[in-house]
Amino acid sequence: MVTVEDVRRLAATLPRSSEHLIRDRVKFRVGSIVYVAFSRDETVMGFAFPKEERAALVAAEPATFLLPPEGDLRFNWVCARTAALDLDEAHELVLEAWRMVVPKKVYADHLAAHPDTVARPVPGSASMPRAATPDRATDHEDPEPSRARPKQAL
Repeated sequence: MVTVEDVRRLAATLPRSSEHLIRDRVKFRVGSIVYVAFSRDETVMGFAFPKEERAALVAAEPATFLLPPEGDLRFNWVCARTAALDLDEAHELVLEAWRMVVPKKVYADHLAAHPDTVARPVPGSASMPRAATPDRATDHEDPEPSRARPKQAL
């Protein structure tokens, strides 16, 4: 079982992360973006997660994961029952959620300073941390040239 205190200890080590109590719910944010939030009774932890992959995650482990409330389906968000999570799995989920909301450079710097904190793919998910993706550029170059801005003629 995972508690708010477990997540609090991890979140305190993540750059730009801050804790807030909003409407009696503990939430962890980067700037104004929430990446982890607990239900009022702390039995459910919601976290940032790719919309495209959440159905597979919930289908793979329905006793652990559940879809967010209908009003939150438009967000990159999924929920987990805290009683069904172990500490290692919660650590991976929180780290991956945080990675989704910080700039790539912040994540890369954190990864360089703490190589043991790499987020791993979540069961039932095809997600892979950006820094670990082999075809991902490591500097500020866009790995997809079709999306790069055309150079201005001088």
